[in-house]
Amino acid sequence: MNEHHTMTLEALARAIGARLVGDASAEVHRVAALDEAGSGEITYCKGRRFRNQLVNTAATAVILAEADLEHCPASALVVDDPYAAYARAARILHPPRPVHPGIHPSAVIDPSAQVADSAEIGPRVVIGPEAHIGDHSIVAAGCVLEEGASIGEGTRLGPNVTIGACCHVGHNCIIHGGVVIGADGFGFAPDQGRWEKIPQIGAVRIGNDCEIGANTCIDRGALHDTVIGNGVKIDNLVQIGHNVTIGDHTIIVACAMIGGSTRIGSHCAVAGGVGLAGHLEIADGTQITGMSMVAHDLPAGRYSSAIEVQDSRTWRKNHARLHRLDETIRKLRQEIAELQKKLDEE
Repeated sequence: MNEHHTMTLEALARAIGARLVGDASAEVHRVAALDEAGSGEITYCKGRRFRNQLVNTAATAVILAEADLEHCPASALVVDDPYAAYARAARILHPPRPVHPGIHPSAVIDPSAQVADSAEIGPRVVIGPEAHIGDHSIVAAGCVLEEGASIGEGTRLGPNVTIGACCHVGHNCIIHGGVVIGADGFGFAPDQGRWEKIPQIGAVRIGNDCEIGANTCIDRGALHDTVIGNGVKIDNLVQIGHNVTIGDHTIIVACAMIGGSTRIGSHCAVAGGVGLAGHLEIADGTQITGMSMVAHDLPAGRYSSAIEVQDSRTWRKNHARLHRLDETIRKLRQEIAELQKKLDEE
């Protein structure tokens, strides 16, 4: 659990850029849900749909938009974007735990590795030759940094993270437990009925201020590096193939699969379960909705391909008709042609 701070509403409003309406001296120490918050807690209102919860909230304060202010029974922090302001407030009240510098006795560190004195190295960590650990970083229990791997200042690795040889993670990143960065890309050449492995000699380069969710895998490049830009946020259980490039501040949600050598632009949003075939170009600012399958390049825009859920009876009927779709279209074209012929003869 993260630690929490206590702040007056006046100080918190100033910190998140909000206009305070209410008791400036009231104190809050944690965030909570709108319908569960109590004394000493601050919450936020997402908008009109939640006004019934807002009018009954017991929170000390609520972060909200101007349009919801008249419905608020508590002190209010008024902003243009309540969700973004809530995120800022939550980070202030619930900061990450401090770094506890030092190396656990069970860690195994190669003499040629460079580990900052201000870093925290947990139990059973293995740090290989020529690896580098930046200032004020945390390497949690069971992590492995292979030869030449590096992490920047302020980066935090959760338990059992693996950073492969010569792979680099930038400053102020959060890498959650079980992530593997720099496993071999999936490269095999067909050879007389067998598969010949292609050595993967590239690495992985991850920018600053990135977050990577639990058990995500980012493969090293075959020749060139796999590159993740600054500010990229990746959810749990995402697979990123070799030589992929992801632009700055793109977000990728759980269980997405990115095929090798695909280039995703900056400020994109790839929703859960999306599959992108290899060697694609996805333009800056593109949004792809959940469970979509992408097999061709996409210019900027919003795209969907998944079929929404239906009741089982309707789905079975439609599925049966789908199997007869080609036959149905051929018959329809034939009937249209015959009808056109009759009209031409009249």
